[in-house]
Amino acid sequence: MTSVSGTPAAPGLPARRLGATGPRTAALGLGCMGMSAMYGEADRAESIATIHAALDAGVTLLDTGDFYGVGHNELLIGEALRTAPAAAREQALVSVKFGALRDPDGGWGGHDGRPAAVKNFAAYSLQRLGTDHIDIYRIARIDPDVPIEETVGAIAELVRAGHVRHIGLSEAGAATIRRAAATAPIADLQIEYSLISRSIEAEILPTLRELGIGITAYGVLSRGLISGHFTRDRALGPGDFRSTSPRFQGENLAHNLGLVESLRKIAEQKGVTVAQIAIAWVLSRGEDIVPLVGARRRDRLAEALGAVEVTLDAEDLAAIERAVPPGAAAGDRYAPAQMSHLDSER
Repeated sequence: MTSVSGTPAAPGLPARRLGATGPRTAALGLGCMGMSAMYGEADRAESIATIHAALDAGVTLLDTGDFYGVGHNELLIGEALRTAPAAAREQALVSVKFGALRDPDGGWGGHDGRPAAVKNFAAYSLQRLGTDHIDIYRIARIDPDVPIEETVGAIAELVRAGHVRHIGLSEAGAATIRRAAATAPIADLQIEYSLISRSIEAEILPTLRELGIGITAYGVLSRGLISGHFTRDRALGPGDFRSTSPRFQGENLAHNLGLVESLRKIAEQKGVTVAQIAIAWVLSRGEDIVPLVGARRRDRLAEALGAVEVTLDAEDLAAIERAVPPGAAAGDRYAPAQMSHLDSER
């Protein structure tokens, strides 16, 4: 099997390396957040079955956050790994975000990047995951009150102690990335990147490539918005944060779904789904990018995995650009309060 750009790998999926210093992983990773939080209720048995199916297909990177479901997601992944075949368990890489502060009522209290907090968060994550190390560790949002050098330096101490293998960043801007990389080797930046979220292309992406840092791209289907499955009359359940997301509101939603229909025409001409062509587009942006697919069910996972078989030539890419040009989306990717926490948007 080959990727969009032809890199061979085994087993089952093409491979990519996360930056000059990061691990080699399958070209698609599995984002596990939706199995515990943010999109309403999820089926635990189906979630574990989906993780097992991903590992069986050759997916190696599982992405989580210690605050997803207030620890629930890490416990879920730990259970899935314990009950997976030994060969699949051994190939798995777990990426963990930390730092988001929660309260018992589900509220949010900012982010904590102090060195003592970094080590505290890691201790709890290791226990919940049931492992002796975390493969990639990153603060979810940059703490504006703590120099990034201190936060990254604390993770570097965990690397030296054997508790963490690689250091990552999340939603960091170019200046912060440079400061972090001057402190310790950075494997990758996790950041939203999709056909309708392309702000990284101006400054962040060139900086990463200059420094040899990879990208794990989340939101490649914009939380289902450009999956081809979302409809304007879809009812969002309790706890689904899309109910307050600007891109899912009123006329913004109508406009954005119009973009999806333009994309659907291209997908149908190629005999693939909208989701597959959207994921294939992200794959086509460079060998240093590993898209994270947020599948919560095995059928959605199977669809996403089919994207690695989609080859996009110059004509296809030009048609996609015409259908969904940069900046075409209506609405910000987060509500204002959440946007204010993004170092990458400053």
